[in-house]
Amino acid sequence: MTSNTTAFADLMAHQRQTEALGFVAERLGWDQETMMPRGAAEQRGEEMAAMEGVLHARRTDPRIGEWLVAATAPDAAGEAALRLIGRSYARNVKVPADLAQELARVTSTAQGIWAEARARDDVAAFLPTLAEVIALRRREAECLAAGGDLYDALMDDYEPGATAASIGAMFDRMRPRLVSLRERILGSAPQPKALEGNFATETQLRLSRDLASAFGYDWSRGRIDLAVHPFSSGGWNDSRITTRVVETEPFNCFYSTIHEVGHSSYELAIDPDYALTPMGHGVSMGVHESQSRIYENQMGRGRAFTGWIYQEMRERFGEFGINSPESFYGAVNRVHSGFIRTEADEVHYNLHIMMRFDLERALIKGDLAVGDLEAAWNDRFKADFGAAVDRPSHGMLQDVHWSVGLFGYFPTYTLGNVYAGCLWQALRDAVPDVDAALAKGDATPATGWLRENLQRHGGLRSPRETIAYACGFEPNEGPLLDYLETKFGELYGL
Repeated sequence: MTSNTTAFADLMAHQRQTEALGFVAERLGWDQETMMPRGAAEQRGEEMAAMEGVLHARRTDPRIGEWLVAATAPDAAGEAALRLIGRSYARNVKVPADLAQELARVTSTAQGIWAEARARDDVAAFLPTLAEVIALRRREAECLAAGGDLYDALMDDYEPGATAASIGAMFDRMRPRLVSLRERILGSAPQPKALEGNFATETQLRLSRDLASAFGYDWSRGRIDLAVHPFSSGGWNDSRITTRVVETEPFNCFYSTIHEVGHSSYELAIDPDYALTPMGHGVSMGVHESQSRIYENQMGRGRAFTGWIYQEMRERFGEFGINSPESFYGAVNRVHSGFIRTEADEVHYNLHIMMRFDLERALIKGDLAVGDLEAAWNDRFKADFGAAVDRPSHGMLQDVHWSVGLFGYFPTYTLGNVYAGCLWQALRDAVPDVDAALAKGDATPATGWLRENLQRHGGLRSPRETIAYACGFEPNEGPLLDYLETKFGELYGL
């Protein structure tokens, strides 16, 4: 008979290899979006499907169920490991192996098809693939939901415990204050001057590396590359970031970099004792987004740090038409109804997410046909943002998420903003000199507080418990909305 101690050890040894293989599969995805030759897409799809077959078999190994029954955790970390492995096992055994492999193959190939369609503004070229992805994800959701809400089943992959009803209710509470703030800003005068000009690619990339360093990115365990859609990948001792460059829009590069450094720094800061265990990852995408968004927005777009970026840009690019740190702060935080979510200001950003949330819920429920998505997107965008979408790459083709099957992921962006608002309130109370350091290009006091109070704990606690532990209070949308109204009220003299 297997002892409780032996069962726990055997389970963790099995999990360790599964986690390692998961990193290998993730590295294949990183390569696909950064360095893989375009002609290799079909082969990569087969490789990803093969890896998913191996991983699915390991995650549904019947011995896991036996070990979970027999094992006794030696400590709190062990209890968390059993909880997370048990959750993963219960979900994975509901999904047939052939479906898991087909999803991996199709979403791998779909990413390249989306990128080509986006480059050509050709919606028709992407729709058949998107329809296939949605059909597969609906099948998966039906396996997981056990008669419940399909969208909830998908969202649970990214934010355990959250439901469409709870997220929708939060959005309903947030929307009136966001819309009111936007209307007051856009009705004020004068508007801050926008950044204009041409900024050389290599100079942008050199500064983006320095920005990553300012936020403490560990270059011995990371690297930066270019991708169509910026992302971070990996964990433990290998977590990589990507950015993109448009020579007329340097903020795109700089803030994409800072955003991804937030994600990557979270992974790299997790207690090394949790490596190759279920706790060795960010606990949820909402918590993950809290790190990327607080790095990018509260710190990176704050008056203190933008003053430092302003001086760095003048040294590297020379005069560029903005003549003071305060004017530069206004340019960085200029509020306008742009098409692109990743370039949206803090006031508009969550409205982009709310739109996608409603559209993808309708797609998964079957209330919106794939062939009608472009028209539905354009109509909703016109209603929410007051502008007509001029081309598909500024509309439904702009995001990679749906091509790779990430239905249920979008709401975690706004949830991350809400969490970031709570963390920023707690951080400023705990680190009163944070602005003085940021003004010198030093984010260490802020990132050190985040590392100690949140990042190092990985998946030890549930998502909401993770935020509550760091902040000392239950997360809610109030601090974010108060922060936005105070910041933009001062900036626009409201």
